[in-house]
Amino acid sequence: MTDPIADMLTRIRNAQAINKPFVDVPSSKIKQSLANILQEEGYIINFSVEEKYGRPNLKIELKYSTTGDSVIKSLKRISKPGRRVYSGKKELPYVLNNLGIAVISTSHGLMTNKLARERNLGGEVLCEIY
Repeated sequence: MTDPIADMLTRIRNAQAINKPFVDVPSSKIKQSLANILQEEGYIINFSVEEKYGRPNLKIELKYSTTGDSVIKSLKRISKPGRRVYSGKKELPYVLNNLGIAVISTSHGLMTNKLARERNLGGEVLCEIY
């Protein structure tokens, strides 16, 4: 697999398309950090790291509205292995007029575009979520 973050986003997208309550993703530090951001921003209910087939696995509990629609409307990978997208502190993206979030990989770890803007940090734009 060449892009594990895109794989995680696709698994979440596919699970929400069929209204699954959980999705399992192979775990890594960056995926755990991304899941933590999704939980803090209210896009997922919870996540946990479990052992499955002798390897760490990330179990993500997806969040749906009262009408049954998924809370996440769009997951879009921005920076890809073949084309990295970097943004300076003054050029950080606004997602859906600041109603959505962009996940930025900075020298201080993964954070949202809003938090990176507050801390005057730029970095690699990983994905946009709204």
